Amino acid sequence: MDKGADKVRSEIGFGNQAVKEKIFVTGGCRSGKSRFALGFAHGRFKQKVYMATCSAKDEEMRQRIKEHQQARGADWQTVEVPTALSQAVASHSNQADVILIDCLTLWVSNLLAENRSQEEILARADALTQAIDEAPCSVILVSNEVGTGIVPENELARQFRDVAGLVNQKVAACVDSVVWMVAGVAVKIK
Repeated sequence: MDKGADKVRSEIGFGNQAVKEKIFVTGGCRSGKSRFALGFAHGRFKQKVYMATCSAKDEEMRQRIKEHQQARGADWQTVEVPTALSQAVASHSNQADVILIDCLTLWVSNLLAENRSQEEILARADALTQAIDEAPCSVILVSNEVGTGIVPENELARQFRDVAGLVNQKVAACVDSVVWMVAGVAVKIK
């Protein structure tokens, strides 16, 4: 069990099955976000749904997916959801004690790959926050913080950074708690 997850869980009271909590876990790449989110839910919930937004497009990504599958174990139901997140949350939340969405930045990337505009993506983010709010189960969302680095050189990368940041703001506003991951250390910021 992740000791950082235990500490933050005790600070915010998350994991009590009588209380349905919504939590947003953010931070940089390889900061421990997914590990923390899994550790946070471990042993607390019976019916667990993992919503994967990643699509295996090359061998390296297939290997990452395999590592994530092994890390969460067989007691998670996996639902692959590259773009239709709000619908998936709505359709699975009545059968789950917890839904873990990993990750929003890949979701944004998938929507941009479909040539969705910023306005369309933000409308989908609004629908997602509504589905999270209405979900009768706990929800944990994972996303990369992409705004702390340099301004990207190309237009698409800047568009991605901007819309991912706006999506993160919308999600952070709708949840009960926000955890910032730094070098594997969990810091509660909301």
